Amino acid sequence: MNSFDGIDLHPDHFTRMDEAPDEIFYRPARLVTHIDDAACAALTAYYAKQLRHGDSILDLMSSCVSHLPAALSLKTVVGLGMNAKELETNPRLDSYIVQNLNTNSILPFKSYTFDACLIAVSIQYLTDPSTVFAEISRVLSPGGRLIVSFSNRMFPTKAVSIWRFLDHTGRCDYVTACMNKSAAYENIRIINLSPNPGHSDPLYSVTATSKTKDFRQ
Repeated sequence: MNSFDGIDLHPDHFTRMDEAPDEIFYRPARLVTHIDDAACAALTAYYAKQLRHGDSILDLMSSCVSHLPAALSLKTVVGLGMNAKELETNPRLDSYIVQNLNTNSILPFKSYTFDACLIAVSIQYLTDPSTVFAEISRVLSPGGRLIVSFSNRMFPTKAVSIWRFLDHTGRCDYVTACMNKSAAYENIRIINLSPNPGHSDPLYSVTATSKTKDFRQ
């Protein structure tokens, strides 16, 4: 399965080999990067082009590193992830929240709080990505950017089933399909960021802008 043209996402696509509570799996702190150095550098270079000085950033499914350019002066960077030790070790975070998005997709922020949301090499672990994408749109300013990046690395027991059986093209289509299902984004672009094909980790991004919506009551 390499394309989502005319294919509906099905609940079976989001099952996992390990359905035990995520809190158990993510309890040990993993103070490592999950892509190689060349891919990390490529992601940082891409962020440098997509983000602006003074932006407020939500680093979703964050860890001990955010891959943000050192020279980029940001208003705030808020991390949300599963392991407090990893988050408190991340030098780019101004604050952080521990939350399992698979059991609680509601983000604890006011509408229009952030200029950009980053999801780096972790989209494969969301069991309801379209709902999370819609919630991200709520906390983004109109025209705010959602940048989802991914490689071929994963914890296979925690990745949703569909992800494990897709190739790179299929995974790009899958993320795009989830964005489209959320009905919250436009200007969706798929970009191959792989720095040295065949010699380093592959890297892809699906980047979109939040549609203008009025979430105020």
